[in-house]
Amino acid sequence: MLTALPGWLALPPEGLTHEEHQALPEEVRARLEIVDGAVVVRPAPPRAHEQVVRNLVSVLTAARPVGYEVDTGVGLVLREVPLLNRRPDLVVHDSPDRAAPAPEHCLLVAEVVSRDSLAADRTSKPAHYAATGVPHFWRIENPNDDPRLIQLFRYRLDPTTRVYASAGVDTGKVSLHDPFPVTIDLAALL
Repeated sequence: MLTALPGWLALPPEGLTHEEHQALPEEVRARLEIVDGAVVVRPAPPRAHEQVVRNLVSVLTAARPVGYEVDTGVGLVLREVPLLNRRPDLVVHDSPDRAAPAPEHCLLVAEVVSRDSLAADRTSKPAHYAATGVPHFWRIENPNDDPRLIQLFRYRLDPTTRVYASAGVDTGKVSLHDPFPVTIDLAALL
């Protein structure tokens, strides 16, 4: 039973600021997202989720354009007031500051859906990434934990409306050219 909350969880009415968030220990920040200044604690993802992320990182790292990095576990500050800080599962970026890429340096953001992240990964997170101009968003889903059913939902930003439009839904082995050439065997991710 939890008897006392950590001091950083007692937020002022205006929410957590960027400076207060940065002052938290990294091991605390790694489990948090901040939405409109409010703390959202992310539960530890299931093992299958982590396996898909690791394997996707490997595939994208081998195919990424020169000058780009593929990272996990980075916080993206999407807005400073009120603070909006998301931690996508995977980011392809060309940021000179690898620890904290800004949205304008992100080419692709990807989320691997888990049961506890389904609503956010399908609605609020893509809306937040699109609003800041991230050109490509991918969502990977695995209904029924069957590797043969892994689906890759790809979205491309409409720069006028700052809303994602579907760029396709894939299963099996897929060869893509946008945002860069890569072949992914989706079933092999799990």
